[in-house]
Amino acid sequence: MKRYIESAAREQVALLPESLDDYVDAENPVRVIDVFVDELDLASLGFERAAPALTGRPAYHPSTLLKLYIYGYLNRLQSSRRLERETQRNLELIWLTGQLTPDFKTIADFRKDNGNAIRKVCREFVMLCRQLKLFSDATVAIDGSKFKAVNNRDKNFTDHKLKARMEQLEQSIGRYMDKLDRADREPASLPEGRVPHLKEKIFKIKAQMQKRGEIETRMRAAPDGQISLTDPDARSMATSGRGTGMVGYNVQTAGDLKNHMIVAHEVVNVGHDRSQLAAMAKLARDAIGENQLTAFADRGYYKSEEILRCEQDGIKTLVPKPLTSNSKAEGRFDKRDFVYIESDDAYRCPAGERAIWRFTTVEAGLTIHKYWPSACPKCQLKPQCTPSPYRRVTRWEHENVLEEMQRRLDQTPDAARLRRQTVEHPFGTLKFWMGSVHFLTKTLSRVRTEMSLHVLAYNLKRAMNILGTKALMEAMRA
Repeated sequence: MKRYIESAAREQVALLPESLDDYVDAENPVRVIDVFVDELDLASLGFERAAPALTGRPAYHPSTLLKLYIYGYLNRLQSSRRLERETQRNLELIWLTGQLTPDFKTIADFRKDNGNAIRKVCREFVMLCRQLKLFSDATVAIDGSKFKAVNNRDKNFTDHKLKARMEQLEQSIGRYMDKLDRADREPASLPEGRVPHLKEKIFKIKAQMQKRGEIETRMRAAPDGQISLTDPDARSMATSGRGTGMVGYNVQTAGDLKNHMIVAHEVVNVGHDRSQLAAMAKLARDAIGENQLTAFADRGYYKSEEILRCEQDGIKTLVPKPLTSNSKAEGRFDKRDFVYIESDDAYRCPAGERAIWRFTTVEAGLTIHKYWPSACPKCQLKPQCTPSPYRRVTRWEHENVLEEMQRRLDQTPDAARLRRQTVEHPFGTLKFWMGSVHFLTKTLSRVRTEMSLHVLAYNLKRAMNILGTKALMEAMRA
């Protein structure tokens, strides 16, 4: 093969074999993984077998399996079987594990048995990023996204799905019974082998209906009225598209505005974000290590009690209020057109009249004050205000907290843009890495462990891109 670059002969025996270390470049990301794990105190983090047993067969050191998993999630190799294959042929993994080749069961059991410790490792890296000043000054964007579970939609049942499926089965039985009746009247209308086939179908459908009845009994006993057969913790969740949905989990993240790193995360199986704001803001504040925090979030997080809890904890929120009033949609004045006068504890309506306090009530656990003006029946603007005899205005006892938040939003016109550009990048990257089926494990605790590995891999890659591998390794050793 003249005039081409020649390859080495496979049969050639080298007198001085190359060192395994020569196959991995000095700035290879795998070296960062090696340094990071070696600097961890695995025993204090709670890893099993961090101290070797005195008897029995020697086990793999947890650092070896942890390095293997971090490498796998950093390179889109989440499956334990794929990791097992890669340890036998991937030069980077051969270097990282020191030519150890654990089987897939050992790899899978490590993730299953060390969930809490793995989640602590993710937090340890966040602490390192805080020390390296990779986070902005106490400002985060909070958002949630739906991630698919192992559970198929056909294996998830709600009351609506079960009724629809039972109706389909009943219609199928009715259709097959009509064909059998027609065959009894006119034997020539159906082929001879078709009748036993129809009877078999009817038998199978009746068995399915009986099974659906058992599922209905289990579903009634479930706290939220739904049941998933493959992953019992997965839940049916609506997505942004009309008529679409998935069976999965709701992943919450708090992202840093400076470098788009994930400061804090959590996985829940509740399909909405309304009750997640305070918890995520507290996690982010603790991760950043500041007493004060500013948190951006979208309309899905707007809930009065959650915003109040954040305010009481020293967390300033910027959450736009959803437009749920029918008045504005129907061309009438809404609550924003009424000005509250704090000194008089009254509202000034668009006609200039005073809506005074009338009474106080408790609705859904909230103390609500009611106001309305006496001039409504004779007001010329009444058609633009209300079809009722009086236009009533409600005020929560902590409404001033919501008004203060609205003033902050008015002074930050680019709040929505900042939130979007911060949270969309991590979610898009993670879903791309995960593939079509996002989670490979089942049950909420194991899914949380898997998500921690994804977040750790994402933050690790971001830190290497920002600082470089050598600088990051020096910081880890310091």
